Amino acid sequence: MEQWKKELAGLDATGMRRSLKVVEDGQGPHVQIDGRDLLLLCSNNYLGIAGHPALVEAAVAATRNFGAGSGASRLISGTLRSHADLEERLACFKGTEAALLFNSGYAANTGILQGLLGPDDLVFSDALNHASIIDGCRLSQARTVVYPHADLAALEELMVMERPQRKGRWLIVTDGVFSMDGDLAPLDALCDLKEANDALLMVDDAHGTGVLGIHGRGSGELLGCLDRIDLHMGTLGKGLGCAGAYLASSRAAIDTLINRSRPFIFSTSLPPAVPASAMAALDLVESEEGAVLRRDLERNRQLFTERLTVGGLDLLGSCTQIVPVLTREPQATMAMSQKLFEQGVFVQGIRPPTVPEGACRLRATVMATHTPEELLQAANLIRDVVRESAV
Repeated sequence: MEQWKKELAGLDATGMRRSLKVVEDGQGPHVQIDGRDLLLLCSNNYLGIAGHPALVEAAVAATRNFGAGSGASRLISGTLRSHADLEERLACFKGTEAALLFNSGYAANTGILQGLLGPDDLVFSDALNHASIIDGCRLSQARTVVYPHADLAALEELMVMERPQRKGRWLIVTDGVFSMDGDLAPLDALCDLKEANDALLMVDDAHGTGVLGIHGRGSGELLGCLDRIDLHMGTLGKGLGCAGAYLASSRAAIDTLINRSRPFIFSTSLPPAVPASAMAALDLVESEEGAVLRRDLERNRQLFTERLTVGGLDLLGSCTQIVPVLTREPQATMAMSQKLFEQGVFVQGIRPPTVPEGACRLRATVMATHTPEELLQAANLIRDVVRESAV
């Protein structure tokens, strides 16, 4: 116990200790914390549909009809008709043969990579990939080669170097939208590279699903290469406003995971409310209302980023609804986050190990349900707080 207390004190001294803030209501554009109303600028509920009546009613009806829990893991007795129906819908949504549900994005990435790869295989992983991809690579026991972020020339050179000693399968794995920088992977060019090298491409589209593309099918649809991606990982808990995650891929890949993926095999399945609300979310995303929400989100993103850019802030190349503001050092970053909190804006400071040393940031996320006026006001406050810190 004493050693843990000393380690926590060390985190305090360097501005690296994390703590929890309790949100007292739903994930709307505003939230209540400690009895105060704050503008929420750190939720991944990008379309603002987590509290949508259609999703809520679907979850309530499923709970009334089928109960609060699923009872067991999928291979025991926990596969419900609603799980199978949602998987069929997700496969159709992504244009694949099949899909498989996981309980979270972290469980999906670790389970997919561990379940599909082995010691003879080789993974090429983007340097800024999510921690769950990094851990999945480790669990797979495949050899992993990390390529510089979105650097196609460097990746191609690494593939040429690896070719003479090739043994098993090759997989390129990348985020579609990078969760801390808000930029996009060059998926169309990655498709060219994987096809030229007889490799597979896995895309973690957690932050693109429901949000990007004409029909909300993600970064692959936006960049015109959806049907060339081999493994589509996505989450239900961000743009779709629910919980859980999935892989959409070939029937062979899905059946392999059913037999080999430890997070899938050994986890009690998602409760009935989750697939029910996710089906309602997909209905919404593919409707005219969903198209309007995506347009509103893009309008809000442009307004917010333009105001911050005019203020001279470094947004690290963001081109999506994830808008980082570079602040560099942890203590200054957390002081800025706290000052904004006191002024009514809830935006988190991000520190190592989530981001590299010297690359701390305020990570703002825009929602379709924010008003332009409150986003412009928030951008002005962020600009002023960052400027004051630099003085």
